Amino acid sequence: MAHLGARLTRIAPGVVHIVLPARPEVTQQHGYFHAGATSSIADSAGGYAAFTLFPENTEVLTVEYKINLLAPALGNHLEAVGTVLKAGRTLNVCRLEVSAVQVDGTRKLVANGQQTLIRVNRAKT
Repeated sequence: MAHLGARLTRIAPGVVHIVLPARPEVTQQHGYFHAGATSSIADSAGGYAAFTLFPENTEVLTVEYKINLLAPALGNHLEAVGTVLKAGRTLNVCRLEVSAVQVDGTRKLVANGQQTLIRVNRAKT
């Protein structure tokens, strides 16, 4: 996330927001946010949302995710929200939403998806 320039802006039990400012390094040839950057922040938001509910000495890994790109992502920044829908002992399911946000605060949903994550015990070193 540091490489993309993304940052966590809200952390609550089962919910995480990540913001990605617009800049040339995360856009494609037409000036829209690149699908890879959009998908990366969605995946991370869901992963961190699930992680907020995990016990100590565990880690999170994405098992699978599906993302629908609904509209060209153009704005001042993107905001990804990961929300836990089902927290299980091993597998967790999250809703993923990414909105393009304009300077005036206007928001447009540009991607949504669903993700399955697995809780694993932290490796002993």
